[in-house]
Amino acid sequence: MQLKYSNYVAFSHDYGFAVNNLGQCVTCDSHEEKTRITERMWEALCGKRIKPPAALAVLFVLMFIGGCFFVKANQAKEFEKNDYGVFLNADASSLERFKMCETIVIDAQYFTKRDIELLHQNGTVVYTYLNIGSIENFREYYTTYAELAIGEYEHWEEEEWVDVANPDWQKFIGQLSQELYEKGVDGFFIDNCDVYDYDPHESIFEGITAILQNMMTFGKAVIINGGDTYVAEYRERYGAIDQIMTGVNQESVWSSIDFDSGTFREQTSETRDYFCKYLETCKADGVEVYLLEYTTNQKLIQKIKEYCKEQDFHFYISSSLELR
Repeated sequence: MQLKYSNYVAFSHDYGFAVNNLGQCVTCDSHEEKTRITERMWEALCGKRIKPPAALAVLFVLMFIGGCFFVKANQAKEFEKNDYGVFLNADASSLERFKMCETIVIDAQYFTKRDIELLHQNGTVVYTYLNIGSIENFREYYTTYAELAIGEYEHWEEEEWVDVANPDWQKFIGQLSQELYEKGVDGFFIDNCDVYDYDPHESIFEGITAILQNMMTFGKAVIINGGDTYVAEYRERYGAIDQIMTGVNQESVWSSIDFDSGTFREQTSETRDYFCKYLETCKADGVEVYLLEYTTNQKLIQKIKEYCKEQDFHFYISSSLELR
């Protein structure tokens, strides 16, 4: 941005005159009046009288410094990064937009190693989405593992719950994790540990645990999205959760989704309080906490921001389920 001062005019309500960037009174009629006004301006600023040439020079310097501060303030605002963003349905055409976030979650199966390197050059932390608890019919590996499906996934027609206890599925997830790791991602955003909610058998619990513990061997962040029933059970059994995760992301703590009408609402107080307690417990266990909310309600957005600031939680508020 280049500042131009040629048309700058400042008006004094107290003294009843206006000056341009050269210190010239543009509302004065005579040279004598212009001189008197310039002296009065300096006296108003410093309490001293000074000759017009010096006053003009000082005034210009003050205006220049003020302009520099204005430019820097606007640049800082323009380049201020968002803390967190979740963009599961975006592709490499959004790389420039991603640079506005400190930390992002993407589906790195659809990005190259070079794409992730470019984001790292900008200082962006990149987590990859990885669905371990259900199988999606749009994935290229769907037909290979479709026979491992164990049930329908409500509200998501393209997904089915998958048998995480199956050795073939565990081996496949391990291989996929390795591929994503080699692309240079900073961590894994693990979805659908809630399969343990759907099928709370010991084999399912052990299957999730085996997958997560293997993922922790990469030395990267492991963020569990949801999965509160599984996480609570693991904590109850082993006393801590740091062997399976480094962070937790919870959707719809303060907001809720009406799938029938396709609209967003405020979460019930009972559910909100349950998730807040769960997340605060996770924070006390030493893991990072992230919230993903869906709303356009400005009052609710303000409540979410205030709560996350108070708890030192990360958050992303989306106006759409698409997460583009």
